Amino acid sequence: MNYYIQQSIHINLIRIEGISNSSVFQIGSAGIIKPSSYLYNTGGFTGPAPEAEVPIPGDLAATPAVPLHAPSNA
Repeated sequence: MNYYIQQSIHINLIRIEGISNSSVFQIGSAGIIKPSSYLYNTGGFTGPAPEAEVPIPGDLAATPAVPLHAPSNA
């Protein structure tokens, strides 16, 4: 049996407390959400990635561009 749903959704404010890898954020209706995760080596890399550079304290690149808040345990 197939259901066809027509929706009109208006969002004035939305607050997301936390999000992580493999999270699903859904607005509206869906029949089945099939999780999937794919890894592709599109760059053709054959070795490990280089070590990350240690940021210099006070360096502009060391600060996040978006203010980050500590996770809440609500």
